[in-house]
Amino acid sequence: MTLIDGKAVSQKVLTECAEKLTRLAAQGRKPGLAVVLVGEDPASRAYVGSKVKTCAELGMHSRKIELKAATTQHELLAVVEELNYDPDIHGILVQSPPPPHIDETAIVRAIDPRKDVDGFHPVNVAGLALEDGAAFVPCTPLGCQRLLLEYSIPTEGARVVIIGRSMIVGKPLALLLMAKGRGGNATVTVAHSRCRDLPGVCREADILIAAIGRPGFVTSDFVKEGAVVIDVGINRVDDASAKNGYRIVGDVNFEEVAPKCSAITPVPGGVGPMTIAMLISNTLKAERLIHG
Repeated sequence: MTLIDGKAVSQKVLTECAEKLTRLAAQGRKPGLAVVLVGEDPASRAYVGSKVKTCAELGMHSRKIELKAATTQHELLAVVEELNYDPDIHGILVQSPPPPHIDETAIVRAIDPRKDVDGFHPVNVAGLALEDGAAFVPCTPLGCQRLLLEYSIPTEGARVVIIGRSMIVGKPLALLLMAKGRGGNATVTVAHSRCRDLPGVCREADILIAAIGRPGFVTSDFVKEGAVVIDVGINRVDDASAKNGYRIVGDVNFEEVAPKCSAITPVPGGVGPMTIAMLISNTLKAERLIHG
C-alpha cells in the first residue's frame, strides 16, 4: 500500500511556483493575491493566515483584508470591486463561509473571472465544463488531480466514484477527471446521500474519492481490493487525549480501509496541503493571463 504524501507534493508545487516568481521578478513582475476575511471564525482565520504566510515565504505580494462580522453586503461588494481594479492584485479570494447575512453567491459573481483563483465564478465553471484551459479550476479538485499525476495513478479508462456533489469539490472534480487529456479521460460517477446502494456503487471504483464532510463514513465495505482512495474530508472530532481536545480526521475510516488499498491519502497530510499550493499556482496563472 502506497501512502500518498500531500505535504511532499505540495512542497514540489510551491518550489515550482517559487522558481516562476523568481523569473517574473527579473522581468519586474510580481503576482499579487488578496484574501478577504469577514468575521471572526477561528478556522477561517487560520486558513487565511496560512495563505498569507505561504505568500510571504515565497516572496509573493499579498493583501489580507479583515472585515468585521457586521460588514454589510454592500460594503463587501465595494471591497471586491476595489480589488477587481487593483493592478497589483491578480487573484481574489473571499474566505468561505461568510456570516449568514452575506449572499455568498452574489459575492462570487462580483469577482472579476480573470481574478477568480478559487474557480467558483460561473464563467470559470462553464470554462471547466467546456475544457477551456484558461478557466480556473477550484483548488482542492486541482490538488486531487495533481496527486494522482504525481503518483502515476492512471485515470484514463479508470472508473472513478466521487462521494459528494458540492460545487467546491465533487462537481468540478468530476468535470476535471472526465476531461480529455493527461489526468483525465476517466469514467466518473458522482454519488451522494440519495444514491441507492452507495457501498455497492463505491466498490466498482478503481479510484474512490470521498468529499462529504462526515468523519469515518467510508468503511472497508465501500472499497474493492486494490482501489485508490483519495480522502478530501477534514473533520474535527472530540478527543480528550489530544492537547487541543480534538483531532482532525477524514471522511474515510483510514485504519479499516487502508489495508485494502493500493494507494490512499492520509488525513491530515494528504489533500489538505495541496489546496494552498494550487491557490498559489492559480494566482501565477492569473497574472500570466492578465499581463501575457
